[in-house]
Amino acid sequence: MTQAPANPSNAMSNQTDSAKAHASLPDADTQLGWLRSMQRIREFENRTMQAYQQAKIGGFCHVYTGQEAVAVATIASVNHDDPVVTAYRDHGHALARGMSARACMAEMYGKITGCAKGKGGSMHMFDRPNWLFGGHGIVGAQTPLGAGLAFAAKYENEVLKAPVHEGKITPNAPEHTPGKKVSLCYLGDGAIDQGAFHEALNLVAIYDIPCIYIIENNGYSMGTAIHRHSANADNLISRGQSYGIDSVEIDGLDIRDLYAAFKPFADRCRETSRPGFIDLKTYRYQGHSMSDPQKYRTKDEVDQYKEKDSIARLLGQLLEEGAITEDGWKAMQKEIRDEVKDAVDFAENSPAPETEAELFTDVYANPEKNLSPTADYHHGTMNPLL
Repeated sequence: MTQAPANPSNAMSNQTDSAKAHASLPDADTQLGWLRSMQRIREFENRTMQAYQQAKIGGFCHVYTGQEAVAVATIASVNHDDPVVTAYRDHGHALARGMSARACMAEMYGKITGCAKGKGGSMHMFDRPNWLFGGHGIVGAQTPLGAGLAFAAKYENEVLKAPVHEGKITPNAPEHTPGKKVSLCYLGDGAIDQGAFHEALNLVAIYDIPCIYIIENNGYSMGTAIHRHSANADNLISRGQSYGIDSVEIDGLDIRDLYAAFKPFADRCRETSRPGFIDLKTYRYQGHSMSDPQKYRTKDEVDQYKEKDSIARLLGQLLEEGAITEDGWKAMQKEIRDEVKDAVDFAENSPAPETEAELFTDVYANPEKNLSPTADYHHGTMNPLL
């Protein structure tokens, strides 16, 4: 999986641009926040794997270990009320967006205290107060949703000229301000050839919809290397360029480089109200899902990428610069372990949904009698995040 710039002839220029961008990186406290957020995701996923192996978490489970810098840096580059939608490897995005570890872990345990009241599970994290509009289990299904979220924001700003809150125009909604927005839509490299994705690219290009499509390119689509299933796999940005969309390739293994490249790109999409396409090179240490035997790659390959680990790299930089000490790092790790352990305890001790009371809630209204579902629609237990 190449990490070279898309155009080698511009390598020197890219290095110069990177050096300039690094001069405008956030302060040390913000970068310590990145370190904490990445390590929090790493620890959370470690406990997730343990719980899954103990059969406390059911269904499919896709962990984010190795890709932490992607969610943390890109989400840090936009505003809190910029909508985010993603695929089924979504725990990292949920935590980076502000979801509590308790709500996230309880959801995977299928408990009523989870972010979707235990009805979504691992693949369907949803957090309306934090503008996270779900993980989605159907490959590529989130890509037209990303376009729709960005279109709604653009319509709100240019036509309604006031923020929409809970379905109503509310000029003084506290967590939402009018103005130009972008949506972030994440997908894996396995989704880039889905028809819905290309339909979405066509629409965002035609209508100037500010959705940024972020390809979390970890080199493997489930268990198939990308060059074995996608044409022109070494030049994925040509997919976006063919629709006239601003498209760049970014190394996602160094969070500083990633932020320095992505932040001005996102700002430009916001200002011009135009879409964007990112081929973001990353790598996952675990299999596609918890049931993946990983026979399609070698241990040596995984170890080579672990040597370039994004958390270790940022930690080393901050230690060298004096922003954190070894004792400070140990203390941060302990705080994170305690938080995640508390989330596991909370999930294990939370009640499951009452099946009969919750089964037909939060689905959709029954338009006519005797149509499926057979039970009358009604609201269930209040979502804990609301």
